[in-house]
Amino acid sequence: MRALKLNAWLALACGGLVAVSSALAQTSAVDDRHGKLLLTGGVASVDGAAGGGLTPWALTGTYAGPGEWGASGHYSRLATGDYTLQAAGVAASWSDRVELSLARQDFDTGATGTALGLPGLHLKLDVLGVKVRVAGEAVLDSDNLMPQVAVGVQHKQLHAGGLALTLDALGADRSDTEVYVSATKLLLGQGLLLNATLRATRANQNGLLGFGGTGHRSYSLQPEISVAWLLQKNVAVGLEYRFNPDNLNPSLLGGGLKADDWKDVFVAWAPSKQMSFTAAWVDLGRVVAAVTPRRQRGLYLSAQLTP
Repeated sequence: MRALKLNAWLALACGGLVAVSSALAQTSAVDDRHGKLLLTGGVASVDGAAGGGLTPWALTGTYAGPGEWGASGHYSRLATGDYTLQAAGVAASWSDRVELSLARQDFDTGATGTALGLPGLHLKLDVLGVKVRVAGEAVLDSDNLMPQVAVGVQHKQLHAGGLALTLDALGADRSDTEVYVSATKLLLGQGLLLNATLRATRANQNGLLGFGGTGHRSYSLQPEISVAWLLQKNVAVGLEYRFNPDNLNPSLLGGGLKADDWKDVFVAWAPSKQMSFTAAWVDLGRVVAAVTPRRQRGLYLSAQLTP
């Protein structure tokens, strides 16, 4: 019932944000000379914050300029050899400085859930985020060494279904709050975007297997790196690398819950400021290797609407 309520809330929020953004656009449209350039708002990450597919950037989503509100909605899907991950969310930004986001991830455990005696198990993760730009401006500072810097907070709540008792036995919590700092440098002359994020986290598989574990209660600092190259003003290619903590290794399953780092190679296309599409080849490493020992690789597709 809670899942149905949140899905309905997401749909209503997306519709409401689209309506508000369209109304604002009619009363105070951004002149392209002062608005953000195509793709400089990034795309929606799997956690909902603007950035790449796997990691947030210091940029705020949407193309809202100073003193304006903007809104966006996104849907993403990743299919690997044994799992399927879907994510949907909405975001709002104000004055190119503050970003609010809400996302839900739905992880289909497939044959692994069946092997664990939980056929049809879906792990659902809600992520509520806020990001604030605290220094720099990516476009205006593109001709000097100053990056744009933002601080973000994400609260994550896992709905583990039948896996809840197992996570309790492993000492993993089902909710947690993470803090991160991102620095993004845009080199317009070279068509390059460089991003580094440092996250304080206890998340197991981004939170899909809870947070922390027996003997691993404290936060660790995990780096995340993105590089994007603008082939033309509306097309970018790049790669991301996201380090992950390994809180459930060893566990009741020995090394069977070891966590690997996440990585991807992506291409993003923005035919206009109103929409963008991202395709990526993603490698999540081993996920519950005790049951599915092969690396989980697959195609990630995402669409984002920015009215």
